[in-house]
Amino acid sequence: MTEKNQQPLNDALFTDFIQGYWRMAQWGMTAQERLTFIKQHMELGITTVDHAPVYGKPSCELLFGEALKLQPSVRDDLTIISKCGIVPGKEVNGTSQVAYYDSRASHILSSVDESLQRLGVDNLDILLIHRPDLLMDADEINDAFEKLYQAGKVKHFGVSNFSKDEFSLLQSRVEKPLVTNQIEINPLYTQAIEDGTLAQLQQHRVRPMAWSCLAGGDIYNGDSEQARRVRDTLNVLKEELNADSIDQVIFAWLMRLPTKPALLLGTGKIERVRTAVAAQQLELTHEQWYRLLETSKGHGVA
Repeated sequence: MTEKNQQPLNDALFTDFIQGYWRMAQWGMTAQERLTFIKQHMELGITTVDHAPVYGKPSCELLFGEALKLQPSVRDDLTIISKCGIVPGKEVNGTSQVAYYDSRASHILSSVDESLQRLGVDNLDILLIHRPDLLMDADEINDAFEKLYQAGKVKHFGVSNFSKDEFSLLQSRVEKPLVTNQIEINPLYTQAIEDGTLAQLQQHRVRPMAWSCLAGGDIYNGDSEQARRVRDTLNVLKEELNADSIDQVIFAWLMRLPTKPALLLGTGKIERVRTAVAAQQLELTHEQWYRLLETSKGHGVA
């Protein structure tokens, strides 16, 4: 079968929206409330969840695992993503050590074991290299991936925040296809749309994941000229599309991309999750999509 006729390798690996848990430690929920929230977003069709060892104090993986222990069968219907590779800065014998990225096999293997223990599960559905390590040895990463796969600890592998060249390098050496690149995309940050990152993923039929879809709140609260322009245009589009919120317009704008990125949600409020899912009923025209891009950039495409 030629590449032209192949279906995307990861089309069914994760849901259109992904529930992110990087802020779970801030939600103030009991374990039972966390379990209830998990089941509620699953009922809305969001069965993919996103974690990383560096998220939260206490660890969001640990908090999630506590919830799963209350009803272990829930795990069977979840696709669990976690990451590896970020080592936070810390004090060692009174000396400050800087944060750094680590893609050595030893770190990848130990990071996965620690995530599995915190989550209380036997395997991860998807493991992502969290950030590109400038000292990355692609062959060594492949060795780690193969060990994890053969041990049944990880089913699929991908990356996060990789440039197209970094993605190509790693894919050239690993035996398993990389199933995604989780990257920042929002109306205030359009780099991946314009620098070839999304074009490369479309070429290889790899579906990205989009994080910070709402620009970390800057779209609502940012006082830059760009943020004010984008807010104004989003509010106009909200009326044109009869949307419930500018969140929905942003999600619809992202879903209009031909790579169909899966969109990460960071909220712990189920009503906001419902609002996000309802954005699937909206569709921007070409003119509306480009109007928001033009607003963000401050100039037209012509």
